[in-house]
Amino acid sequence: MDKSKVIFGNKISDKDYKSALKSKKSYIKKFGDDSAVDYKIKVTDNKVIGPLLGVKNIVVSSAGVSEGEMDTGKGIIVGNIRMGFGHYRISMAMASYARHLGYTPYWLDLNSYPETTCTKVIGHQNDLYSLGSRLSKNPIFNKLVWEPTNYEGFRALTYNAKDQKNAELMAPVYKNVPKDIPVIATHVWPAQAAIHAGMKHVVNAIPDNWPMALHLSEGSLHTIQCKNAYMGYRILNGMNKKKVCQPMPQEDLVYTGHYIDYELVENIEKDCEARLNRKKSGKAMRFLLTIGGAGAQKEIFAEIIKYLIPYIKDNKAMLYVNVGDYRNVWDQLVSEIPEMAALKHEHMDNWEDTLAFTEKALDPNAEITGIHGFYHKDIFEAVYTTNLLMRSCDVLVTKPSELAFYPVPKLFIKRVGKHEMWGAIHSAEIGDGTLECRDIPHTIQMLDQFLNTRLLDEMCESIVLNKNMGIYDGAKKVVELAMKLKEDNK
Repeated sequence: MDKSKVIFGNKISDKDYKSALKSKKSYIKKFGDDSAVDYKIKVTDNKVIGPLLGVKNIVVSSAGVSEGEMDTGKGIIVGNIRMGFGHYRISMAMASYARHLGYTPYWLDLNSYPETTCTKVIGHQNDLYSLGSRLSKNPIFNKLVWEPTNYEGFRALTYNAKDQKNAELMAPVYKNVPKDIPVIATHVWPAQAAIHAGMKHVVNAIPDNWPMALHLSEGSLHTIQCKNAYMGYRILNGMNKKKVCQPMPQEDLVYTGHYIDYELVENIEKDCEARLNRKKSGKAMRFLLTIGGAGAQKEIFAEIIKYLIPYIKDNKAMLYVNVGDYRNVWDQLVSEIPEMAALKHEHMDNWEDTLAFTEKALDPNAEITGIHGFYHKDIFEAVYTTNLLMRSCDVLVTKPSELAFYPVPKLFIKRVGKHEMWGAIHSAEIGDGTLECRDIPHTIQMLDQFLNTRLLDEMCESIVLNKNMGIYDGAKKVVELAMKLKEDNK
């Protein structure tokens, strides 16, 4: 059955199916059809997260011959796209647990093969999404276009029908990938493309907890991070307006818990104890400000920094500021806030320095003061710096995106897209994060709560409790499920 005609037993109208066909044809006209190209694969070492997480890269190219062998017994593919930082971060969690459990993780980024139609299509969509994220700072655009698109537009089965048809253009990158190696996809396109390409064991690790048809990849095993989303996906809630949908088969859907790196989960008690000890001994509270892949939070960061500067001068607070691969954001902050000059310590595109600093910051006797800025041109370094800083920070300041699920006390600033709203709601419910602070006054109020009340203590207590309940075991369970699919089909 054509996956754009019927989705989990729900028939798509002829009109909407024709629209899906038209979408695919328009991309072919724009970027070409490379379905007949024999793309070779080359296995290379990942120089950044390879030493940390055991990751090897899969390079796809029509030139030359295939090089390097993939371990068909212990190998596991982490299929992803670079669209923002979230999907890379979730992929790193999967790779972390794959390595811990004795497997070899292979990194397959569908947005990193510029000669392919696949990457051209994803790159085009990524540019549109990044533009929308930046334009969402305009309240009129946000209300009339951006939030409705991210909330109800992506929710519709008709959107999935179009995506499925477009994903057929992404399948060629899997052409010479051994079909029996399990695939964990941290975005729906690598899952859909894998199914279209004939990959036999595919897990679709759904990142958001607002149920949307955007994330459906029929033929995959779908995993979910929280119970609310599980129930929504189970009945495809609201995905065909007010019409009751045919539900997903129960065997296609699994609740796993949050997708978190082994290193972070393993050290939860130790890191929470260090946070409480710093507070008891009167040391500066460490706030980690981390910017997303669309680079849309600079103005909020500026107000937070301005408010905290008196506390930083009194050694009651200190800041880690990770601007990812947006050096311009750091430069603008320093220019706009002159008082930063005397307080700043820059860690600019020096990975060895960053590794050394993050290790030092874990030492309970280390005195970390001022404002530490981090920038890395390399996407792996840009993303993983936050993971490394997370362990030694006290409070993570972030929009409620994929970081909403991480086991660290969190202060949520304004979302970028209404679907992110539910990340803050879920985190507040399980006690490891605040409500979403949608303006500066409420953000400042929450900073005061961390600095002057027991809020940090309460969140640390909740995080330890959540770990004992298995809430942060999602990445481990996803890896186990992926390998079980292979074992069960031998």
